[in-house]
Amino acid sequence: MSWRDRPPFRADHVGSLLRPPEVLLARERYAGGAITAEQLAGIEDEAIRKAVRMQEEAGLQTATDGEFRRASWHMDFIYQLGGISRASDSLKVEFHNELGTIEFTPAALRVDGVIRLERPIFADAFSFLRDTLTSTGSTLTPKLTIPSPSMVHYRGGRAAIDSNVYPDLEEFWSDLSAAYASEVSALADLGCTYLQLDDTSLAYLNDPNQRQMIAGQGADAERQHLRYVKQINAALAGRPDSMAVTTHSCRGNFRSSWVAEGGYDFVAEVLFNELEVDGFFLEYDDARSGGFEPLRFVPKGKTVVLGLVTTKRPELESKDELKRRIDEASRYVPIEQLCLSPQCGFSSTLEGNLLTYDDQVAKLRLVAETAREVWE
Repeated sequence: MSWRDRPPFRADHVGSLLRPPEVLLARERYAGGAITAEQLAGIEDEAIRKAVRMQEEAGLQTATDGEFRRASWHMDFIYQLGGISRASDSLKVEFHNELGTIEFTPAALRVDGVIRLERPIFADAFSFLRDTLTSTGSTLTPKLTIPSPSMVHYRGGRAAIDSNVYPDLEEFWSDLSAAYASEVSALADLGCTYLQLDDTSLAYLNDPNQRQMIAGQGADAERQHLRYVKQINAALAGRPDSMAVTTHSCRGNFRSSWVAEGGYDFVAEVLFNELEVDGFFLEYDDARSGGFEPLRFVPKGKTVVLGLVTTKRPELESKDELKRRIDEASRYVPIEQLCLSPQCGFSSTLEGNLLTYDDQVAKLRLVAETAREVWE
């Protein structure tokens, strides 16, 4: 088996990293007016440089900026799309863990104008990451993560879209995919060769409770994943061959807690065969994600990144157990089409999961070491 020279890599990771204390403090001080935006950016810059060095020393082939400039993995992007504003109301989402239930109230959105890309989003963040790697002579590939188009629609559904602006939802979907296509084109112009679309909806829809919620909104819960796949494909239709694109699907990640459960069976055939991406980051760190049987639908030419190392708990997995599970997955898809990663980011929001910086580094190093032993 060989190491890979194109993303996704044999040893990879989803994207977000635990926010350093100095970044959290700087954000608080900026919010309180104690420091300027330029001072905040300078503190973030230095933290990102350190994070890049950490990823390289851990043995990875790619680096992200840890999403250090964001409060949320998706809303920081979505609110920058033209036609979208913060809603005055809020949503309540129940996350679960071994100790019970956490109620999280994410900011809601309202589509109250024509969806459009007013300027490239995260362009400065990607450029800084790219230039940081170039200036140090690093061979790591810079990776940018953004929420998929589905995330603009999933939580609010039709009720969050002004019917005066979009009496016909087909126009909404067309404009949304066009805005994303413009974003993809702009990122390609900046030299982005590794883009990841984060999408919880495609995993959530495997959960009957989530489909019941969607049906309660008046939507077609049994076919909504078909619409999402169609619109992601439209957004990616013009991407250059030099840009590798992956998706990441998980069932919620907030302070080591989760929202949905269920295997990939409901979406697997359509997801793996019709979604036009190069690879799929799949959450597989515990029984909530089901078995590997749905991987039988993965066609040749597509890569599955097995998220076997949890970011939700500090305990370090054993290499032998990881190798056993990789071997088990290879019964359904050839091992040359498999890679290894943590199951999700370490800090999808500012709060981060319940583990330490050292735990995080140990898990990334474990991914790299295990991948080398399996594929080299």
